[in-house]
Amino acid sequence: MNNNKRQFRIAILDMYNGFENEGMRCIKKIITGFGEKELLNLTYEIFDVRQKLEVPGMDFDAYISTGGPGNPAPSGEAWERKFFRFLDQINAFNASRHNRTKKHLFLICHSFQMASIHWQIGTVGKRRKTSFGTFPVHKTSWGRKDPLLNPLNDPFWIVDSRDFQVIQPDQQAIDNMGAKIICLEKIRPHVPLERAIMAIRFSKEIVGTQFHPEADSEGMLRYFLREDKKKSITENYGEAKYNDMIEHLNDPDKIRMTEATIIPAFLKIAFDKIQEVENIAAAI
Repeated sequence: MNNNKRQFRIAILDMYNGFENEGMRCIKKIITGFGEKELLNLTYEIFDVRQKLEVPGMDFDAYISTGGPGNPAPSGEAWERKFFRFLDQINAFNASRHNRTKKHLFLICHSFQMASIHWQIGTVGKRRKTSFGTFPVHKTSWGRKDPLLNPLNDPFWIVDSRDFQVIQPDQQAIDNMGAKIICLEKIRPHVPLERAIMAIRFSKEIVGTQFHPEADSEGMLRYFLREDKKKSITENYGEAKYNDMIEHLNDPDKIRMTEATIIPAFLKIAFDKIQEVENIAAAI
């Protein structure tokens, strides 16, 4: 790689609280692969939000905030206050006319839920039972136009792992923020419950998903084919659910397509916008 190229920096906000996860490996893999494909001098730095109270400043080009365990409802902990201040800071930075280069942020699962609470987008509550596995989700009319979802089928397939959900959207808060709901939980006519919000574009630069777009089908297959994981899933969710997951992870039109599309598209848009602004400034 040409070291004279402009360096692009990504901040990863680690919300896993020290728990074992596959998500960080997947995020690193996507970032590295994107940099190689686009021939960018791209680096990332990880901030341990919950254990070390670390949050990035505004000197990064793009931000990805991970999923994580636990209840997203604020309990007054110091790391929560720092995370919410970070959300406000990035919003204020982007709102300032003085900052022509905007900061792009992607929020995953737990981070998405916390942002929805902070910006009062809707009600975040516990599900009757854990949603775990691979599922289809449906785009809204806004989602069909959104550049992150546009290349995907409708419905498209996702990896889901959550005990909580965002429902009952506050349309006034959504309109005031200029946000758009871009996809919803699978259609379940036999279930008399509201469909959860699965993705929101909070602003031009900030987007979040309830599901895990970073999920790597190959890595997840290795993970779920382990005897201990197979035993755990079949005991908790049944053999049919396990077999469905393995089938969907092997299908190139399902989870692999989602992994290859959403976060790479987010990064591509972020860095294209940065380069566009910098090229204009250089030409003046």
